[in-house]
Amino acid sequence: MARTPAPSISRPSLEYFDFKGPHRVASGRLDRAGLRGVVYTPVFGRGLPVVAFGHGWMQPVSRYTETFKFLASWGIVVVAPDTARGPIASHGGLALDLRNALAIAAAGRLGGGRVRVDPAKAGVMGHSIGGGAAVLAAGADPDIKAVVTVTAAETRPSAISAGARIMTPSLHLVGGDDDMAGEDIDADGAKIAALWGGPTQLRTMKGVGHLGLPEGTHWTTALMGSSGVTAAQKATRTLAAAFFLRHLDGQDQLADELDGKIKGTKVEDPEEVRAAARKH
Repeated sequence: MARTPAPSISRPSLEYFDFKGPHRVASGRLDRAGLRGVVYTPVFGRGLPVVAFGHGWMQPVSRYTETFKFLASWGIVVVAPDTARGPIASHGGLALDLRNALAIAAAGRLGGGRVRVDPAKAGVMGHSIGGGAAVLAAGADPDIKAVVTVTAAETRPSAISAGARIMTPSLHLVGGDDDMAGEDIDADGAKIAALWGGPTQLRTMKGVGHLGLPEGTHWTTALMGSSGVTAAQKATRTLAAAFFLRHLDGQDQLADELDGKIKGTKVEDPEEVRAAARKH
């Protein structure tokens, strides 16, 4: 029987994601390509996975900088449109911008040609309405191979309905104290997970509100009654990086650990969400 290779920085186990990855990180703007937003990349790499990130309701993309840097340090190119920022933003428009951002990354020679993404390794991630928009983007583009949402909010058109038709693997993180998108298994993100068409995992984060992921301060903190939670940010970055590397970059050694215990989160059974919905 072949021996399983020992974990290494190029073949990490989950504990490696307690720290930033081995890559130095560069950043830039998408504006030159006609889309307002940012891009974070390793300083060098070929055939890299790429993830488009959807921001939360009225949140600037600058509030997710450390999350972008963390993913890029693990060899994942991140593109984040800074569009649809108004109070009555188009959810479908943000979903389209996520797809456009992926196309820009795939077509461009990032970092002066030192960075190239593999279009076959595309994923989406989003927070709040950006999570719902990420689902809509995946529903419209079968080339998107992995989806992560964080305290996702329902959208118009419906992300819950769209998710039921998506066979792509997904991970959904919901807050235990989310007054905006619902708490625990009553959350919009839990409903998305419950009806998801393909493989999915649902995790709750105890004591986390709707704005647990964004960094720093913003006037919407007072409006929504929640703010960043360091433990939630750490858990999200760990899970997202490992999940994307597993599903986009062939790091299958992470599969068992991604199904196990992760500090600050609890794995939930989507069937419980479906059962609760049937009672109402």
